[in-house]
Amino acid sequence: MKMRIRYKKWARPELEASEFYVKDPEKIKGKWREQFANPNQPLHLELGCGKGQFISQLAVENLNINYIAIDLVDAMLGLAKRNIEASYKAANIEPKNILITRFDIERILLIFDKQDQIERIYINFCNPWPRGKHRKKRLTNSIQLEKYKQFLVENGEIYFKTDDDDLFESSLRYFHESGFEVIAKTYNLHQEPIFEKNIETEHEKMFSAQGIKIKALIARLI
Repeated sequence: MKMRIRYKKWARPELEASEFYVKDPEKIKGKWREQFANPNQPLHLELGCGKGQFISQLAVENLNINYIAIDLVDAMLGLAKRNIEASYKAANIEPKNILITRFDIERILLIFDKQDQIERIYINFCNPWPRGKHRKKRLTNSIQLEKYKQFLVENGEIYFKTDDDDLFESSLRYFHESGFEVIAKTYNLHQEPIFEKNIETEHEKMFSAQGIKIKALIARLI
């Protein structure tokens, strides 16, 4: 499901003033680890972070991991920035293990390469693009997966969640075609947990309240 959001004139100025916002990600391709206070920590990436409820909780609970969150929409990323700030303020710590940036994920190889050594990618409730001619835009499409392979480490993982049945079934095929092994999957995440801890996104709470089962998988690059 694609989340729509109104333009927020404050978003771009706030982002550009933020210490954890990366304005020109192309300039640090291959050098993402160097941007963190502790560059030797594992590096995880969320694609399509939305309002940031997921990444703001995940990052503040795992200070031994560095995180990058990407979204294309200024207004969405502005809200993510505020949610991240609120989470770290509540924990009384500085956001030193997280960076956010605005970029088109279809062009992701312009900002990451093998030197970035990403260990894990999170994809939560991305647009299912149900029409056939648009399916190549899916973040789990084989076209995209081949791109992620260019910067994932050996045995790197992708954590994927969706409410959409067709997207989930298609994604199982996409991962197989692209040389990933699905090491865990569920058609009802809340009844059959496959993650050590599941952080619910805004979409997830909404769909669950409607009685829609959450599908999820963990795929490993082999």
